[in-house]
Amino acid sequence: MIEMNNVSKTFDCFKAVDQVNLSIQKGSIYGLIGSNGAGKTTLIKLLAGIYRQESGEITVEGQPVFENISLKQKVFYIPDQPYFLSHYTTKQMARFYKNIYPTWSEERFHKLAELFEVNLSKKIHTFSKGWQRQIAFILALSSNPEILILDEPMDGLDPVVRKKVKNLLINDVAEREMTILISSHNLREIEDICDHIGIIHKGKLIIQKELDDLKANVQKVQVAYKDGLPKHLLKNLDLLHQEKRGSIYLFIIRGDEDQIAKQIRQTNPVIFDLLPLTLEEIFIYEMGDIGYAIKNVIV
Repeated sequence: MIEMNNVSKTFDCFKAVDQVNLSIQKGSIYGLIGSNGAGKTTLIKLLAGIYRQESGEITVEGQPVFENISLKQKVFYIPDQPYFLSHYTTKQMARFYKNIYPTWSEERFHKLAELFEVNLSKKIHTFSKGWQRQIAFILALSSNPEILILDEPMDGLDPVVRKKVKNLLINDVAEREMTILISSHNLREIEDICDHIGIIHKGKLIIQKELDDLKANVQKVQVAYKDGLPKHLLKNLDLLHQEKRGSIYLFIIRGDEDQIAKQIRQTNPVIFDLLPLTLEEIFIYEMGDIGYAIKNVIV
């Protein structure tokens, strides 16, 4: 289990992470989302042991992360811009990681290189951004880490490669109980693969839930009435958003689906539908509810 207890990190008087409490269970895929500058990358680097917190505790299976060599041999971090040693080939980088990770699998490395059709003797810096990210995944998965930390992991990958990567990640979680933390602006990718979600804003973790529970607590409703909207209807609902499209009202409401449906049906609507809600919509309305202006946040 990964734990953060009251963790804070400051840069030049700017508090990037502010008293965060976070818990990630072994074998889960945790998606970290938030606005630009919310503290996602700082939080990830704290968990990876790159940064040291000013206050609070960060542990994996009860052990502190920072400067813990034996623990870091179980963790692999792919940043938003993967880093490789200057002028190294993929084969040379593989030799480098083989000396760092005791769980390295040479057999798996060659299988993955064949799957992604990578030229192992070509210098990595000559590859495109997308190819470099594929190489980063090959090296990471060949290391067989217990914890994989990813920052914008699918950036630059085409749809076919994205599907390959997702399948490999899901298989490792299922077969080895690998734990994955993903930070991304692409909420559709997060929704496809993650089972837990954390929303960070201005350095604070404002929501942390299972994805299914998060979706179950926010409802998208469309209704229409013969004689107009009943005045008392909205007084009893926790409304996050409303708009009118012709004679149809669209509401985003926080609360239990059955309770909301019961209240609306009592007002005898002509049309009443509960619509599916995406993680992207939940993020927009939850962030809007705390006063954040949503502009060009979602990819």
